[in-house]
Amino acid sequence: MSAFSRFTPLVDTLPATVPFVGPEAIERNRGLRVRARIGANESGFGPAPSVLAAMADHAGEIWQYNDPENFALKQALGAHLGIGAGHIGIGEGIDGLLGLIVRLVIAGGETVVTSLGAYPTFNYHVAGFGGRLFTVPYRDDRENLDGLLDAARRENARLLYLANPDNPMGSWWEAEEIVAFARAVPETTLLILDEAYSETGPASALPAVTALLDRPNVIRTRTFSKAYGLAGARVGYTISTPENAAAFDRIRHHFGMNRLATEAALAALKDQTYLREVIGKIAASRDRIAAIARENGLSPLPSATNFVAIDTGGDGQRARAIVDGLMEHGVFIRMPGVAPLNRCIRVSTGPDAAMDLLAEALPKVLKKL
Repeated sequence: MSAFSRFTPLVDTLPATVPFVGPEAIERNRGLRVRARIGANESGFGPAPSVLAAMADHAGEIWQYNDPENFALKQALGAHLGIGAGHIGIGEGIDGLLGLIVRLVIAGGETVVTSLGAYPTFNYHVAGFGGRLFTVPYRDDRENLDGLLDAARRENARLLYLANPDNPMGSWWEAEEIVAFARAVPETTLLILDEAYSETGPASALPAVTALLDRPNVIRTRTFSKAYGLAGARVGYTISTPENAAAFDRIRHHFGMNRLATEAALAALKDQTYLREVIGKIAASRDRIAAIARENGLSPLPSATNFVAIDTGGDGQRARAIVDGLMEHGVFIRMPGVAPLNRCIRVSTGPDAAMDLLAEALPKVLKKL
């Protein structure tokens, strides 16, 4: 065989992998059935009935491409947020938007700063475009703002990633701390402020939409995947200066948005009553998860997200044994990927039936350990 490769030298160096192993793959590979899907930070409460009705009403239009300008959704989001539609960018979930942002900024070899153990899909995009990743360890189970800022300055970073509230630990910083951090980021560094869990955290943790709207080096990312219950629809958006929003038009997938998903997002925005109900259910489920953890001698961490990180009192090996053991009972959860965060397991909020299965299975798994 010839040593010829038809792929780029960069692609030849990358592993064939995905950032997360899905519950479907676990079912296929282990021959188990997922009975409680509480590991992927989806919303088991689902979207509003009004959203499902809107999708059904428009299902006959699926032969049509979505509006490549995403005009209606940009207008609706602008009105909802109280800003001009020109500040909004639309993409296939935050994951798709992260890939576009990295592509806009990274040509190959530039430094990108993030937290060690933070959202791995971002790292996946950085590697795919040839960026050099520099990571800063968490401090007290929170992303280290001072450490990230120092690293961005020292490494002359082109990109800096921060999630608030945070995945995978569920921690958060208050809005005034985030605004001060963002304003201290060097103007040559583009800050991605990932606010995927903006609806589920305390209001005090979310900077006002206008607080950073004047910063050309800040892009905020949000999603319909979490509180709105539309993870499978893949709808995300950015908040930034109009110049940054317009930059996406140079490289985005103009027909990448799903027509029914767009209708779902429009309907979801209109049904804020349902959103408030779901946020209440998420808070109650967080409390239930924390109580189950304590009943079993484990330590739940405070959370501003739709999941709870639970300290297992051991190391990554113990946490992995709990994750695998719960799956034997059909309970799908996950764990952070790097030490020392991987001493924890991570359980997504969900309906009472899923919580009941967790409460039943967890003591059995711990007893076997």
